[in-house]
Amino acid sequence: MTLEDRVALVTGGGTGIGRGVSEALARQGVKVAVNYSQSKEGAEEVVRHIMAAGGVAEPIQGSVADEADVRRMIGQIEREFGRLDLVVNNAGWSTRIPHERLEDLTDEIWDRTLNTNLRGAFYCARAALPLLKKQSGSSIVNIASVAGITGMGSSIVYAASKAALLSMTRSLARALAPEVRVNAVAPGFVRTRFANWPSTVFDEGEAQSPLGVLATPEDIAEAVVFLARSGAITGETILVDGGTTTLGPRYRKHV
Repeated sequence: MTLEDRVALVTGGGTGIGRGVSEALARQGVKVAVNYSQSKEGAEEVVRHIMAAGGVAEPIQGSVADEADVRRMIGQIEREFGRLDLVVNNAGWSTRIPHERLEDLTDEIWDRTLNTNLRGAFYCARAALPLLKKQSGSSIVNIASVAGITGMGSSIVYAASKAALLSMTRSLARALAPEVRVNAVAPGFVRTRFANWPSTVFDEGEAQSPLGVLATPEDIAEAVVFLARSGAITGETILVDGGTTTLGPRYRKHV
């Protein structure tokens, strides 16, 4: 399936994994609405980079946790592009809280995490659905996390939000078939500023990876492009973590 001249919304598209996805889609000829909530400079930089390479992109501000904002964004995309073929639910939020510190998980943290990581993805899917149904081959790709499988990650509520997103991916895939496909990509550690992990954590993750590497934003983006183009795949999750979740920590041979 060609992605040329299709239109995508990438939430949180101006930084980290979102930037990698926005730029990878643009290289496939996709016109990209680069969403941001607060990272205006990052989103505008991504748009400039895409346009300098001959692509089409537009920054679009809005919080995925605010349903009115989401519906306004979808309306803006319809006015400016006339269609929508792909939604990449990448926007996310977390703060690092050791899992044993239960008292530190305040209601505010619960609400912000779930509203952004889970409810936001649902708001985007629901608001975009009428436009997606108009295009053959349309799809939704949710950026989850291996934390949703392992129960590990930056906090208990973060892991829970991603586990719920994986479940919702399957539910939506069933509910929206055959018109709209819904899949997910679950990254492991990726060297971005997300959750402000110290560099030592990335180093440890890289050492434990069976492949001896951490995934990059570009690796995640390749998985998104694959799912966007694969017309016979729905309800699936691709893990992109160097094999750590599936195979366990790196096996070290003793000679």
